[in-house]
Amino acid sequence: MKKTYIVIPAYNEEKKIGDVIRGLKSAGYCNIVVVDDGSIDKTARVAKKAGATVLRHVINRGQGAGLKTGIEFALQQGAEYIVTFDADGQHSPSSIKQLMAALSNGKAEVALGSRFLAKDSNTPFIRAIFLRGGALIFRLFYGVRLTDSHNGLRALTRKAATAIDISCDDMAHASEIVEEIARDRLPYVEVPVTITYSDYSRAKGQSTLNSFRILWKMLVNKLLR
Repeated sequence: MKKTYIVIPAYNEEKKIGDVIRGLKSAGYCNIVVVDDGSIDKTARVAKKAGATVLRHVINRGQGAGLKTGIEFALQQGAEYIVTFDADGQHSPSSIKQLMAALSNGKAEVALGSRFLAKDSNTPFIRAIFLRGGALIFRLFYGVRLTDSHNGLRALTRKAATAIDISCDDMAHASEIVEEIARDRLPYVEVPVTITYSDYSRAKGQSTLNSFRILWKMLVNKLLR
C-alpha cells in the first residue's frame, strides 16, 4: 500500500475530516493527501493533526481543482495507484480494497465506484434518478457503460492518472473524467461500493438542482462541438 495515495479534496470539513483520515489509517493507508480548498474553518489543522499531508488552495476553487492538485502531487511522489475519496464521511475505507482488487489483474486502468451495483443501495430517490440518467447520457455520448454517473470514490493506475487531465474546477469534473476515459480509451470497470448517507453528508452534498445544471451544461457543450 506504500505506493497507493488517497487524495481527499476538502472544503470546510473540520467536523469530519479527522475521523475520515483516522479511518483510512486504521485500514492501513498511510499516504493520505488532503487538499484544503480555501476553507475558512480548521480543516487544514485537523487534517494535519490526524496525520495527513495537507496542501492548500488560497481561495475556494472547487472539488475538481482539489482533485487535480492532489493527483499531481501524488504522481510527483511516485504513486502507482491513486484513490479519490470524499471528506464528508460518505465513503468506507473497506471499499478501497475492492477497487484495488479490480485493478490488480492489469485488465483495467480505472476502477469506478457504483452505489447501484449492490442490492442494499439507500440512495435518495430523486438523486438516484439523476445519477442513473447521467449514466445513460455517458453511454449515449461516450460509449462508456456505467450505472452511477457521479461517484467520488474511484481508483486510478499511474497511467490513467497521468492521462486524465482535469480542467473543470467545479463538480463537472466527474463528467470530464468519464469523457477522458473514453477519449484515451482507458480500460475501466465498475465496482460496488458503500455510500453512507447522513444528515451531515446530505447537507454538504451536491444539490439536485446543481446536478441538473451540470447535466445540462454537458449536453450543451457536446451538441455545440
